[in-house]
Amino acid sequence: MPIRDWPKSERPREKLLAAGPSRLSDAELLAIFLRTGARGRSAVDLARELLVGFGGLRGLLTADLPRFCALPGLGPVKYAQLQAGLELARRHLEETVRRGPALGSPDAVRTFLRARLRDLPHEVFCCLYLDNRNRVIAFEELFRGTIDGASVHPREVVKHALAQNAAALILAHNHPSGVAEPSQADEVITRRLKSALGLVDIRVLDHLVVGDATCVSFAERGLL
Repeated sequence: MPIRDWPKSERPREKLLAAGPSRLSDAELLAIFLRTGARGRSAVDLARELLVGFGGLRGLLTADLPRFCALPGLGPVKYAQLQAGLELARRHLEETVRRGPALGSPDAVRTFLRARLRDLPHEVFCCLYLDNRNRVIAFEELFRGTIDGASVHPREVVKHALAQNAAALILAHNHPSGVAEPSQADEVITRRLKSALGLVDIRVLDHLVVGDATCVSFAERGLL
């Protein structure tokens, strides 16, 4: 049965407007995005099939273009729309972090970093630059690849921090393996960066390692 023939209280769009997005299931939210179903299947039916096929929302949102478009009812336009929505969510989180003192909202910082880094297939090293009141100035990706002494250059980190007029910063990188436990190389480069930045009076407040389900803090571990 087409969604337009459903009782009004059960239609995803009307349900969202009446009760708010949090009351909808993943399939109902996805159905609003899809707008239409395919060959005897409502948009909700198609959404449920996609969630099963991709193993949930995360699998769907991180699928590449060929895999996404391989399923009936999907194509480059819907892929672009979905990725645009995902990027809007990331930028919303970044704006949330920017508007308040970073250290006064550690959960917001962790949520933002997980959203930006958790699903990347490669390792990325980033910095959150802070002013002298610990408010976020900017977020910047500096290096890609395995994080070790050869790939992360203290001189470059210092140069970028000075360009942002930062008084302090939070270092962050992801582990594509999903295991957030800091490696010995992570500890070594953190000490090198703290020493180099200290020479120009820029404080390193933390180094966060983003894994699949956790975000490990060097400060909380006593590693700074």
